[in-house]
Amino acid sequence: MPPILNVTTHSFTDCHALADALAERLADRLREGIAERGHALLAVSGGSTPKHLFERLSRQAVDWAKVQVTLVDERWVPETSERSNAAMVKALLLQHAASVAQFVPLYADAPTPEAGLVALRARVASLPLPFDAVVLGMGNDGHTASFFPGGDRLPEALDAHSDVRVLPMRAPGAGEPRITFTLSALLQTRALYLHIEGEAKRQLLADARLGLGEAAHFPVRSVLTQERVPVAVYWCP
Repeated sequence: MPPILNVTTHSFTDCHALADALAERLADRLREGIAERGHALLAVSGGSTPKHLFERLSRQAVDWAKVQVTLVDERWVPETSERSNAAMVKALLLQHAASVAQFVPLYADAPTPEAGLVALRARVASLPLPFDAVVLGMGNDGHTASFFPGGDRLPEALDAHSDVRVLPMRAPGAGEPRITFTLSALLQTRALYLHIEGEAKRQLLADARLGLGEAAHFPVRSVLTQERVPVAVYWCP
């Protein structure tokens, strides 16, 4: 029998409506964290999909001075690179009301992620897990975070019982070397969201949920089949 997936889907006919709804939900989560613990922690994804979301979220009424923001993964490039997720987060999310949030980058001034790993692990060790919210994306190859098919450390990164928070990742489809939070770290969250756009990704996700064909081996399936944290999928065409 296939596993019973703890996944709910929120579908929108317009991606701006999705961005508004998810931004409001994330803001609620951050406000709850601040009310309960005096601070909140948010992990977001890079790429092109969350741009509208970041713009909406940056204007939400949250005590942003008490919020830490980090990335679920990062390309190993400096912020001067157009490929930098950190640069995109700073340009679109850490603006307006959110300009006072503290950003915790996943890049260090080192030639490779392996060379910067000790410093980076010390940095993320100070993050007060659990996250209040984690927002994942998904690529056309079924990757999420930097869990790429064929990744050199993919089994280690997907070990849901690991006590390692971040790992380097190199994969044929990844482009640059990457640094990524592990699945076990990302599952230490009060809320987990998967933000996808487009009909092709909707079908890919459906196949991954059902374990059909090659999608049975997509890394995102490890997120969908885990039983620790419910997954809320936000989708628009």
